[in-house]
Amino acid sequence: MHQNPDPAPRTLAVISAGTSDPSTTTMLATRLADRAAALAAEQGLALQLRIIDLRALAADVMTALVSQHVSPELQRASDIVRDADALVVSTPVYKAGPSGLFTAFFQVLDNDLLIGTPVALAATAGSARHALVVDEQLRGLFAYLRTITVPTALFAAPEDWNSGDFGRRIDRAATELVALVTGGFRSAVRGGSWDSYQHSFGSAGGTELGIDLDSDLMRLATGGR
Repeated sequence: MHQNPDPAPRTLAVISAGTSDPSTTTMLATRLADRAAALAAEQGLALQLRIIDLRALAADVMTALVSQHVSPELQRASDIVRDADALVVSTPVYKAGPSGLFTAFFQVLDNDLLIGTPVALAATAGSARHALVVDEQLRGLFAYLRTITVPTALFAAPEDWNSGDFGRRIDRAATELVALVTGGFRSAVRGGSWDSYQHSFGSAGGTELGIDLDSDLMRLATGGR
């Protein structure tokens, strides 16, 4: 296998909305992340894991959602997500949808934070009836955030944990995620196309302030002056 010549370490943010301890949702996220790190190591790339446990941030997330106040702990989590080269995200499924805590966390993040970031999607539930939630709902959310999601989605019902096919799906998702990281997708998109995205004021650390304030549209918005 080709070995990269001493590449700089990369960061994989692992975000779990599991609420129990131990949590199958967190177990799934860490199992996928550990496999991705192992595959990256085989290619000579150090993939450092940064764990974000949303259960510990629940009150901070809800406060930010209703008052826009961001606590230091939530800001630290946001910074980890902002700087990550890739994400593994995992949520429990409640009543045919991702958990409110999971959705709220990504709703309070700046809109530009994840542009071009590779993401592996995962979910757990007590029944296989919820298996399509990952593809039907999570992909839409992360498409809105302008990420690139890996083709293989992971879903675990109780009967899946001892399945050989489930292990193979984890391998597939990890392989896809590592390929996007080693291929430099995120940096290529941000470096070559950043100005072509629509940006929101206050997002992405102020990089949106490169907007041309002297355009015809902006002069019209300020009364034609």
